Amino acid sequence: MSLESLGWGPDFDLALSTSQSASNTPLVPGRVVRQHRGLLTVQTADRAFLARAAGRLLHQAESAESLPTIGDWVLLQPPSGDGEALMQVVLPRRSVLKRREAGSEHDGQLIAANVDVVFLVAGLDANFNPRRIERALTLAWNSGATPVVILSKADLAPDAAARVLEVQALAPGVDVLAVSAKAGLGIEEVRARLPAARTGVLLGSSGVGKSTLANKLLDAARLVTQPVREDDDRGRHTTTHRELFVLDQGGLIIDGPGMRELGLWGEDEKVSLAQAFADVFTLAEGCRFNDCGHGNEPGCAVTAAVKAGTLPEERRANFEKLQREQAFAARQTDPAAQREHKRVQRNQSRQGAQRAHTKRRGD
Repeated sequence: MSLESLGWGPDFDLALSTSQSASNTPLVPGRVVRQHRGLLTVQTADRAFLARAAGRLLHQAESAESLPTIGDWVLLQPPSGDGEALMQVVLPRRSVLKRREAGSEHDGQLIAANVDVVFLVAGLDANFNPRRIERALTLAWNSGATPVVILSKADLAPDAAARVLEVQALAPGVDVLAVSAKAGLGIEEVRARLPAARTGVLLGSSGVGKSTLANKLLDAARLVTQPVREDDDRGRHTTTHRELFVLDQGGLIIDGPGMRELGLWGEDEKVSLAQAFADVFTLAEGCRFNDCGHGNEPGCAVTAAVKAGTLPEERRANFEKLQREQAFAARQTDPAAQREHKRVQRNQSRQGAQRAHTKRRGD
């Protein structure tokens, strides 16, 4: 298997040569293709190795986010026998998809690295939730990859076309595909977005049909699937590991466990929110105050749009929620963001006092 078939590109050549020249031992490049309970499998041009991070890599890592994850390109030292290879270097990532660690406010969790497309899978059943799609879009834009929304189980939805239009309205510029793995609907449209050496990752909660879709793309039942619970349409956690597969046409797909929690985590929250909520940001340009919170402030163009019925209140509320959540996440890792938050709070308090004083004088 060539490195190019695994997604290797010219941008990794320079990083490889730089790292090789700085090492005293020969290192072999490979890609992390399987991750299961801390155990990693790395595929090189010659063979696959079970691998673990070398002590030096662990020591130099600034956080858990610096350590290898599925999709990463690493440089490893092969074992002399049948033991584990030692990963010495993680090459710079093209993109990284991550979320806030479930149950934690202070830690991030890597989902996949070096992906080109994030397929956001949402089932067209009783579990369909536009607000969750908005959240997933923000997460995807923050990764540096291109999001594509897949509305699965389209064969079960008589209003599939209307759902596509609904999602297109909240995700302008993003491809929205109605797909049924069971009926074979939309599969070729998904495949078309994964040409040779291009990597996609499936993201969605349990039961939306990610593994069934991956099986269809692979033309094989290589991933175990289970039906959703009949009482609430929620899926069971069947996939317990993350794995990267090479498709027949040369593209690559990463499948992993379903995620009910998609806590936002990352430094580029303003960029990703602006992409996921472009309509709200455009409206906000018309607000009277630059730091408008889009609540009860006078002259708020966003609130006016909600009252006029041109912006759904649920979308405005979700935007505000995600904005607070990402600002909080940024403050956990960025002292400058902490200082900016305090500055904005002071300005808002000062402006509130000035508005109250002006109102009293007018009375």
